[in-house]
Amino acid sequence: MLQYLIWEPDPEIFHIGAFSVRWYGLLFAMGFLIGMQIMSYIFKVERKPVADTDTLLIYMVVSTIVGARFGHFLFYEPEVLINHPLTVITPPFAGLASHGATIGILTALWLYSRRKESIATNQTFLWVTDRIVIVVALAGAFIRMGNFVNSEIIGRPTDLPWGVVFPKADYRDVLGPPELHLVPRHPAQLYEALSCLIIFVVLLWFWNRYKDKTPRGSMLGIFLIWIFTLRFLFEYVKENQVAKEATMALNIGQLLSIPAVLLGIYFLVRSYKHPVVVPKELEDTIGK
Repeated sequence: MLQYLIWEPDPEIFHIGAFSVRWYGLLFAMGFLIGMQIMSYIFKVERKPVADTDTLLIYMVVSTIVGARFGHFLFYEPEVLINHPLTVITPPFAGLASHGATIGILTALWLYSRRKESIATNQTFLWVTDRIVIVVALAGAFIRMGNFVNSEIIGRPTDLPWGVVFPKADYRDVLGPPELHLVPRHPAQLYEALSCLIIFVVLLWFWNRYKDKTPRGSMLGIFLIWIFTLRFLFEYVKENQVAKEATMALNIGQLLSIPAVLLGIYFLVRSYKHPVVVPKELEDTIGK
């Protein structure tokens, strides 16, 4: 009786000449497109200019890609960044790091909020980040599904009944010759995708209940603690991303997750020490 899945889909949907559309790119784009629909709804409910979501989308797309790309080389392949810096901005754009994306997004939202918090819309850094983490969680689920289609970020061998064989996995420096790939492994991408979906639902419920009464920084704190605590734990069932991690007590993903969790704890504690006071006239209009 077959107790595992052999997973080798074609990552390409179709191509026209040299141009190809891949499942990863489609899922990546869907995360942004659906996410911005959700943000438009949030802006509408909280009486913020919905047109601002167009600007916010540009900030998010650029910061996510640049941050994730630069972060990959900074954290995992610094020698490439030093010796061949143009690799960061040239095809095939292989290698994206979620920790780098997090730094890029937080930086971009700080710049965005500096433009918006001083005017009537009052979109402060913590107001924006508390809401953007809802859609970031959803986008994270889409991206991890894209990793699953690409047979990347694979798990360690397992004898559990939901183990998956990834014949197309390309981790030669880590896994060795191709025959070592053909064993059931943890579908680590699906574990992370599911965890992202769960926190997306939790954060959306949290916002829907409190809206503008949400303690500033609370949702950002919850997001960082949930995502990066689980990321730390999931690393124990994932193969190393680069060979040098084999000699490390904690791999790079785990080391980078620790300050992210601590930052989340800081924002969560801070949020309940500084509760939001909503003027009565504004409270009566929110959600109507």
